[in-house]
Amino acid sequence: MKIKVNPILALISVLLLFLFASVTFAADAGSPVGVLQNVANQMIADLQRNKVTLKSNRQYVYSLANKLVVPHVDVDEMSRRVLPPQTWSQATAAQRSAFEHQFIELLVHTYASALASYTDQTVEFYPIRGGYAGRHTVEVNSQITSTSGAPPVDVKYRLINEGGSWKLFDMSVEGVSVIESFRSQFADVLAQGDINALTQRLAEHNAHPAESD
Repeated sequence: MKIKVNPILALISVLLLFLFASVTFAADAGSPVGVLQNVANQMIADLQRNKVTLKSNRQYVYSLANKLVVPHVDVDEMSRRVLPPQTWSQATAAQRSAFEHQFIELLVHTYASALASYTDQTVEFYPIRGGYAGRHTVEVNSQITSTSGAPPVDVKYRLINEGGSWKLFDMSVEGVSVIESFRSQFADVLAQGDINALTQRLAEHNAHPAESD
């Protein structure tokens, strides 16, 4: 059984859409929204310089995602939350590392597909209710708008403060979480094996990502 990515492509594409943001209030560079806006500025500049490459060179898209997006994702937190607590706690450091590597590759491949198909969507962020000072995790609400006239879509981003830096660890579209979507798929594989079997399944998928796009 292959890992089925397409049913959650719309969710993972949020990793793309949050980069094309219109912030309607002043955001500090180190704030959760400020971090997202900084990535947006870099991504937009790169896309404008490489529009042709974006459509024709998948490896370039992978490198762009790894360079600009992955550093702003809390890989450890996301990987831990996407697995059942018992599976994570019983895994060795080597098993966790191997799983994290393949899981992030899966995210990058799926993100790249969304990036390559980007049109003119934008997303408007809203101020964090109650602020973010002294908090370990926050939620950033936003709304995606498309020039096609489709109804706006509500999106929520979850970020965590690690060592003074805000990083993304989950997002939800109309109440459906990316982590929960992956967790549900991974549960089917874990029901027939362990974390090693899941990691191997992800590796097989990642070796031929285009076949599952």
